[in-house]
Amino acid sequence: MKETMANLSSLMDSEVLRAYATYATIVLLKMMMMSFATAFYRNTKQVFFNPEDARAAAKGGDPKKLLKTDEDVERVRRCHLNDIENVVPFVAIGLIYTLTNPDLASALLHFRIFTGSRLLHTVAYLLPLPQPSRGLMWIIGYFATISMAVSILRGVLYL
Repeated sequence: MKETMANLSSLMDSEVLRAYATYATIVLLKMMMMSFATAFYRNTKQVFFNPEDARAAAKGGDPKKLLKTDEDVERVRRCHLNDIENVVPFVAIGLIYTLTNPDLASALLHFRIFTGSRLLHTVAYLLPLPQPSRGLMWIIGYFATISMAVSILRGVLYL
């Protein structure tokens, strides 16, 4: 175990990898928090999708009344789904990008732009702010990930 920790410690000496780990952790935690937000909205609005959840919440009442949809709950769920669709590629591509040993300033720019865009995307989605605010935040983060992918391909293209 000590040897593993020593190896991990030396691996984390890379400033780019530490930056990646920081920003990947932030967006992954933010994505995970959306599960809690969905549960909070479901419970406070008494809106459930699964019959067993409705039965548990009904407390002797009619669980069928709780099996419904609600726009606020669905909005949180769509925001969470959008996170999954964007954060997972960022984490995978970001790790590969980090392994190509990019310039720290360039890596920080990519990581910060993506992280900021995802945080602002969530704010725009949940408030909701008028378009194109949400779409703009999505495309900015998406292009940050695409930019890293292009950089990887330009640097290590193997055909």
